[in-house]
Amino acid sequence: MDLQRSASIRGVGIDDMVHIFSFQTKIRVAGLIFLILFMAGCGSVQPRWLVRTTSTLFSSSSNPTGLEGEVVALFTPLASTSSRGDEAVLSLYLAESIKKIVPTWKIMDAQQTIALINRHGLTEEYTRLRQGVDQSHILNRELLQKVGKSIEARYVLQPRLAYISQTMTDRLDAPVTPFVILQTRSAVMRLSLQLWDTISGEPVWSSAAESVVVGETASLEPMFIKDAARAAFGGMLVDLLTKKTSSEYSRLNHFLDSLIQEKNK
Repeated sequence: MDLQRSASIRGVGIDDMVHIFSFQTKIRVAGLIFLILFMAGCGSVQPRWLVRTTSTLFSSSSNPTGLEGEVVALFTPLASTSSRGDEAVLSLYLAESIKKIVPTWKIMDAQQTIALINRHGLTEEYTRLRQGVDQSHILNRELLQKVGKSIEARYVLQPRLAYISQTMTDRLDAPVTPFVILQTRSAVMRLSLQLWDTISGEPVWSSAAESVVVGETASLEPMFIKDAARAAFGGMLVDLLTKKTSSEYSRLNHFLDSLIQEKNK
């Protein structure tokens, strides 16, 4: 009897273990199926964004709309010591933003600008000009006039990257699986823009912006650096056109939001 009872107990124990392992396997399979369906159905949602700007008024005697008849050259971006290397693509995002917000401007993008500077043998002058503004935030008047006359640009826009950060936080894991279903990704960027008159050698407008972009995603999408840059540049350009000195923009601004979200559609 004792042997039969012991064998019966061991049999029940094995059955329970098989049942547990089978149940765990079903949960893993169900979790994996859920993950696949979730990623197929809603890989990511449109990111939320916010921009706060502080700008000066256009100091020239002419109206900002007068820029439409003049060539505006884009200088390559400057960056703080901690952000160097991240500023390389910002000139592309600035050119994109200008072409969409003020398509009537005669823009000379950064690649065209440096090509003309090099063609006219002004590489050393441009280097000294950038070194000076990096240290003092002032473009040397004589060097600026020389460069502006050579490339035939009345105005130049000097962007600067002050700060950038990116974060990722896991929000949802698949049950009993090593998979992450949902992540919160965010980017914070601080940028500034200065518009200089190459004839007078004076700054005619400047602006600074801080942008924050946050989104939920289940796919391996890159961070929202382009979105943060577009939001910041867009907010500053709208300030210039509307003569605002302090603004806040978000997805409630449908015009800017359509430009920022354009690539995500």
